Amino acid sequence: MVLLTVEDFHQEAKHKLPRLALNYYNGAADDERTLRRNQNAFERFLIVPRCLQDVSHVNTSTNFLGKSFSFPIAVAPTAFHKMASANGEVDTARATAKMNTLMIASSWSTVPLEKIAGEVRDHGGDLWFQLYVYKDKSVTKLLIERAVRAKCSAIVLTVDTPVLGRRLADLRHGFSLPKPFRLANFSSDMLENMPDGDTGISGFMDYVTNQIDSSLSWETVDYIKRICPLPLILKGIVRADDAAEALNHSIDGIIVSNHGGRQLDSSISTIEALPAVVHAIKGKIPVFMDGGVRNGRDIFKAIALGATAVFIGRPILWGLAVDGEQGVRKVLDILQTEFVHTMRLAGTNSIKNVKNTENLVIHDSFISKL
Repeated sequence: MVLLTVEDFHQEAKHKLPRLALNYYNGAADDERTLRRNQNAFERFLIVPRCLQDVSHVNTSTNFLGKSFSFPIAVAPTAFHKMASANGEVDTARATAKMNTLMIASSWSTVPLEKIAGEVRDHGGDLWFQLYVYKDKSVTKLLIERAVRAKCSAIVLTVDTPVLGRRLADLRHGFSLPKPFRLANFSSDMLENMPDGDTGISGFMDYVTNQIDSSLSWETVDYIKRICPLPLILKGIVRADDAAEALNHSIDGIIVSNHGGRQLDSSISTIEALPAVVHAIKGKIPVFMDGGVRNGRDIFKAIALGATAVFIGRPILWGLAVDGEQGVRKVLDILQTEFVHTMRLAGTNSIKNVKNTENLVIHDSFISKL
């Protein structure tokens, strides 16, 4: 089978991945309404193309936080890549760097952060590090220090997870990280009474996830800012007032995200939340988004609605499962090709052009007002 779309990779990954891994990657919280809405909401945003525009040359390059990238498509933080590929996050890091785009490494990776960072640097890429806040602040501080030493360019603080979402597929099927895989950024000497891997990986994972600090607040954000010398990005913002408040705390960027539907079910979709967040930020810091993106048209819509770049989660894992590093590269290449094709058909030839063309993407409720 020739794999031409992200959905093709999804279907192929279903044949490659063990059932527990597939359920973990594809699953979401409760009735999975947020998961479905993330994808379905894109259909209500319509492209209104311009005609008679010179699109013989298209420039997809973009800049943010002082770095230049080939296109505004990047890799979101997702856990446990070794369930999809023997090399795990190493394959993802190599593919992302070779495509000259950005990867966010999950703190729950199955390859140590330092190894991921080394692969990214060796291939000329850029890396951010995703962080949860733990009850033991020394653990949070240690992870930040490791990210700094690994030369990560930013810290991405996940703010939508005071507790883990109720992921029914994992509960029903008794998910645990298969041996010999491990949470590579944690060890028994980091947290008091943490079980080591020999006592059972399920208990080890349960212990770590139970250490997430549910008292996370804006005061916590201020604390992270004080101890973190890197730019700080907040991931999980979907409200305009929260976005505006972030400016009061000197945040360097926002990722509009609902954790891929894995946290609060019945949440607003990210593409629906994006315009209000962009309006609240008023161009002062970059606004990114993730969630439900399955093709280049979705990416185009997000950029036209004000996103600086779009992060991709599950499709990267599907590519990884199908063909390791080459699978990730192919997924990114498909999305880039579709994005460029959409730009041309919409009469745009640069990212600036996409952002500055009025009413290029509208909600279908707006049609009668045109």
